[in-house]
Amino acid sequence: MAEIKDPENTIIMETTKGQVVIELKPDLAPGHVARIKELVAEGAYDGVVFHRVIDDFMAQTGDVQFGKQGGKDFNPARAGMGGSSKPDLKAEFSATSHVRGTCSMARSQMPNSANSQFFICFTDSPWLNKQYTVWGQVIEGMDNIDNIKRGEPVKDPDSIVSMKIAANA
Repeated sequence: MAEIKDPENTIIMETTKGQVVIELKPDLAPGHVARIKELVAEGAYDGVVFHRVIDDFMAQTGDVQFGKQGGKDFNPARAGMGGSSKPDLKAEFSATSHVRGTCSMARSQMPNSANSQFFICFTDSPWLNKQYTVWGQVIEGMDNIDNIKRGEPVKDPDSIVSMKIAANA
């Protein structure tokens, strides 16, 4: 396993394709990192599907409202339209580049609309720079992200089995 420098700011995400380790970036996006950690602590992401996965671009997940298998509002047809019960976040855009393994918040066209959904870049995506909030970087397991089923929407999608803060794992 990758060396974990800061277990309080590292996420261990088990997916249906295998383990992914994400280093959080509280220096770049303190509000977004706090939200991700809050949702992780609640188990909100456990069972959430990867609802939008585009070749040579990114894998999107995190709709805890409509994308959570077994959740009361689970609806694969609506996955990607929901968020969490928490308020939307104020944008924390930075000069950090969207490169392979970057974890960034999904949002609507309104800059301050990120909530719980996020995506992981398969490839460098510089057109996203300063437009989306970067909150983490995959430090191990990108090969597992590469194997996630593609589609918009994805038929029989892969999902997050569990997400934990490394310090609590």
